[in-house]
Amino acid sequence: MTYALLCLPMLVLGAVLAVVAARRLDAAARRRRWAAIGLALAALLVLTAAFDSLMIAAGLFGYADGTRLGPTVGLAPIEDFAYPIAAALIVPAVFTLVRRSEATRRRDED
Repeated sequence: MTYALLCLPMLVLGAVLAVVAARRLDAAARRRRWAAIGLALAALLVLTAAFDSLMIAAGLFGYADGTRLGPTVGLAPIEDFAYPIAAALIVPAVFTLVRRSEATRRRDED
């Protein structure tokens, strides 16, 4: 099994949650949300490339050649970037979905 196959379900979940949460927002809020996700994602990808490369260079961990796709950014294999991508999609989506369901619950109680 490759690292890419391990990351795929998390990326799919992130994409689905992000789309579902975005559909609950009005158009202006949706544009702001995607812009914020893009900025957060850019920062996370730069930090991932830098710190994963440093940790791999220091020998803290490594990857077997047969389990990677091959391309790297610095020393970090591209599969390592699935985690920040998923986080940038899942965290705001869960926040939106939970906030909306909490508001609905409170409205129903009143």
